[in-house]
Amino acid sequence: MNHDTAPPAHQQALDAVRVQDWKELDSRPLPRWYGDAKFGIFVHWGVFSVPAWRTLNDEQFGSYAEWYYASVYGPYRNADPDFHATMFPDRDYRDLVSDFRAELFDPEAWASLFRRAGARYVVLTSKHHDGYCLWPTENSHKRGWHAGEAGPRRDLLGELTNAVRDEGLRMGLYYSIPEWETHRSHRVDGGYFIPEADAQTYGMSEEAYPREILHQQWVELNETYAPAVIYTDGGEWDFSEEYTDTRRMLSWLYTDAPNADEVVVNDRIHVGMPGAHGDIYSTEYHDLDGFGTVHPWEESRGIGGSYGFNRAESVEDYASANELVTLLAQTVAGGGNLLLNVGPTADGRIPAVQQERLLQIGAWLDVNGEAIYETAPAADVRTASAQVFATSKPGARYLIVTGSPHEDVAVSMTSTGLGEGSTAARRVRGWDLLGAERDVAEDLLDVRIEGDEVAVRLRPAALWTSSSDDALPLVIRLQVDEDGATGGTSPAQTPVEEER
Repeated sequence: MNHDTAPPAHQQALDAVRVQDWKELDSRPLPRWYGDAKFGIFVHWGVFSVPAWRTLNDEQFGSYAEWYYASVYGPYRNADPDFHATMFPDRDYRDLVSDFRAELFDPEAWASLFRRAGARYVVLTSKHHDGYCLWPTENSHKRGWHAGEAGPRRDLLGELTNAVRDEGLRMGLYYSIPEWETHRSHRVDGGYFIPEADAQTYGMSEEAYPREILHQQWVELNETYAPAVIYTDGGEWDFSEEYTDTRRMLSWLYTDAPNADEVVVNDRIHVGMPGAHGDIYSTEYHDLDGFGTVHPWEESRGIGGSYGFNRAESVEDYASANELVTLLAQTVAGGGNLLLNVGPTADGRIPAVQQERLLQIGAWLDVNGEAIYETAPAADVRTASAQVFATSKPGARYLIVTGSPHEDVAVSMTSTGLGEGSTAARRVRGWDLLGAERDVAEDLLDVRIEGDEVAVRLRPAALWTSSSDDALPLVIRLQVDEDGATGGTSPAQTPVEEER
């Protein structure tokens, strides 16, 4: 691999910045758009989309096909030791780039699909752990290993960025902090994730990597594409804060980058950063429980068990529309955003089942989106049911009822904290079922005042015409007065009754 010095201007930009301390960096307000958006689409696409294979198993993260270089071609947790030699005889992993042609990639169609799914932002893998870049990077270390020169010979990141923004959505990117061809890891006892021969052939000096690749591309990507989201990954495994010079990277981004006022960054640049620093904290397939309202956070997962397209998966391995909408409701009610992944094929198609799931989510959001977008967790709503999630916005509380429960479900809303003399009876003015006519909604639930609480008793037999587990969640909207003052009932809503 060519080890010429990369263009110096990008590193000079970082060298010139005033480095802020963590107190200053952590005090940066979260850009409002992100807290309002709630739902984004993740896209994992690259050379790993050519073999698109990893045997399924129940081990956590064990079905990730985007880990092909390490876990099918390479030795790391490899359950398919003969697959690569059988399917791609006499070809190294890097040789597969010639089959990554993206000849059917239609960025406008992708962006339209994401908008119809109800997503407000999109995040594409600009570079995964294999080091291959989906844009024609200027970095000389990447000659022959980026989409402008090898594979599709297109700027995949740039084309999708333009199409997504044309649809009115925000565009972000995923960027792997380490590269398997260069970095050893404690997760493999100090060795490489990939065969050592490949690392020796294609890797570079670990010491030189931060300044010659990481920092160079950090500036290049932000100056060229101005992403609204940067999803970093992998740095939290092995890298010290000093190695990545994280505070310098963020100081430049938040002050000098063209996207400084818009960009949101997660927490995976160095060891000790997750859950401690970053605009948002990341969870993955619920590896953590989330962070509630303590700090902005985001859950990501695939529609199936992999981020990259995995040909080992069948339709039974994909989550249903009900499961995905329920996950969205649970995440938003818990204070987070959901970043749901699709894995395109090497020729640039999003698999039909994945498209169908996105459109089903979008159809639900067309009716019920006001219970998701621009909301916050409803701190004054309580329930013992695991099937009801509550969100709020000024003047309304939303009860998202999932799973077609077979018994009545009780939910209460307290007026505690509203001041002396405020009661639940004076807060709740009416209710309705989103997407339903009033004469239908009147038979669906009973809303009564019991002391200082609003008691909502749902009647599942009336709420759902089917007891199927695939029945999509329904949303009950309660109209409330935030200050406890008495207000009139909206004509479109059913008034509540007070117990005497």
